[in-house]
Amino acid sequence: MTSLDTLPAPAAPPRRHGRGMSPVVRLSAGFLVAVVGVALLADWLAPLHYTTQNLAARLKPPLFESGGVTHWLGTDQLGRDILSRLIFAIRTSILIAVAGTLIGAVFGTLLGFVAARCRGLVDQTIMMAVDAQAAIPALFLALTMLAFFGNNILLFIVLVSIDGWDRYTRLARGLVVSEQESDYINAVEGLGASTARVMLGHLLPNIVAALVVQATLNFPGTILLETSLSFLGLGVQPPETSLGLMLGEGRRYLLNAWWIAVFPGLAIFLTTLSMSLFGDWLRDRFDPTTQRN
Repeated sequence: MTSLDTLPAPAAPPRRHGRGMSPVVRLSAGFLVAVVGVALLADWLAPLHYTTQNLAARLKPPLFESGGVTHWLGTDQLGRDILSRLIFAIRTSILIAVAGTLIGAVFGTLLGFVAARCRGLVDQTIMMAVDAQAAIPALFLALTMLAFFGNNILLFIVLVSIDGWDRYTRLARGLVVSEQESDYINAVEGLGASTARVMLGHLLPNIVAALVVQATLNFPGTILLETSLSFLGLGVQPPETSLGLMLGEGRRYLLNAWWIAVFPGLAIFLTTLSMSLFGDWLRDRFDPTTQRN
């Protein structure tokens, strides 16, 4: 007989890929938390109001370039404090991007649920609209809509939300179609549950993780769309400020006052990069198709 001591040790359970946070992802998550904190506390963090002008102090360099301690990041062509404008610009851009992402996610997910549950002609019509949306660049569509209807903040948020709703529709439709074949859904429907209860109480909780991951992956593109339109002068309008608007205003002074454009550009780059890295980690963490032994 073989003794227990000679038996091989049981194999360790396979480790799932993407469970732990790498230092880069931790740094990205920390930066995103800081950005959200700046957006929420802008009124208290900004040393001056972002519209305060001082022509006597125009184009002052940052503190590390022998600038004064009054303006740590320098001033712009109207003597406005760059640090204060940057803080409020982050708040404006983040709020627009968050609102646009949420609207696009809710609208796209709802259409995905309708397509999956109705099927037939309704499904075909919705998916044709998805294909049409995917074929039209979001920036081109936004420029066209702004040319016809003018510019206001509510319309601008709606236009920003256009970017990516088709991805939510495809994702939600595919997940709902797959989940509908599950035994638990058949059992719930057999017990007489309404369609709304099945969708909101059983289907949505099982696919919400995938939708959240998709939102984090779409968020950088939403920020870039907002900053692109504002850079072109078709987004946020003065006296308000945003990262794209600051970038557009500073492009004329790159040779003699580089800080006007570089600091908002750096904020855009770091925010989109951090969200992309964090979104990739969430996808590896929650998407079973990307998990490996």
